[in-house]
Amino acid sequence: MTKADFSIVVDPQQSLVRITLAGFFEADEIARFTQARNTAHRQLLSAPNQHVTLVDIRDMQIQAQDSVAAFQRVLADPASQSRRIAFVVARSLARLQAQRAAADRGAAYFADVAEAERWLLDESAAAA
Repeated sequence: MTKADFSIVVDPQQSLVRITLAGFFEADEIARFTQARNTAHRQLLSAPNQHVTLVDIRDMQIQAQDSVAAFQRVLADPASQSRRIAFVVARSLARLQAQRAAADRGAAYFADVAEAERWLLDESAAAA
């Protein structure tokens, strides 16, 4: 299994958080990611929960059920929820796991990063 890896880039001017997740995550790596994400959110200039998030999981492996449940808890935390969230996915099973983890978030799913970013930043689209 490929070791977990992630990157988080914040664009404060657009209130956009770009997250890339790759590999296989276990509990300690999910905790490390969550802490890094929380730190990154402090760079935002927008009001709480008014940012948008793009999550690229094209290089993420199929996760264990306990990891999916842990990501579900991370996504459900009202303190860090974004106004809109878009996932860029490649494999169908990974997409199903992302949909399960983000079930209560009204997330959108894309195969292309640029398309996902356009959707996130389109103020005329209905909020998810």
